[in-house]
Amino acid sequence: MNTPKITPDLELDCRDLLCPRPIIELARHVADVEIGQLIGVVAHDVAARTDVPAWCRMRGQEYVGEDTAPDGAPRYVVRRVS
Repeated sequence: MNTPKITPDLELDCRDLLCPRPIIELARHVADVEIGQLIGVVAHDVAARTDVPAWCRMRGQEYVGEDTAPDGAPRYVVRRVS
């Protein structure tokens, strides 16, 4: 699933972290942005592709989609809604 390039308000560098660490970092930092703002989770861990949307469903946040960071790494974008 690709979306147009998005500029997150906060980007988490989880490139070297393995499951479940990218999700733990997302949970730790979701309150660092205002409601309506975007968080990008940059992660090479293939599990993040399914874990980030699943976390959003469980936590009532909006999964915006997947794009790539400037270096080409996968980035999963979340909008804080609560």
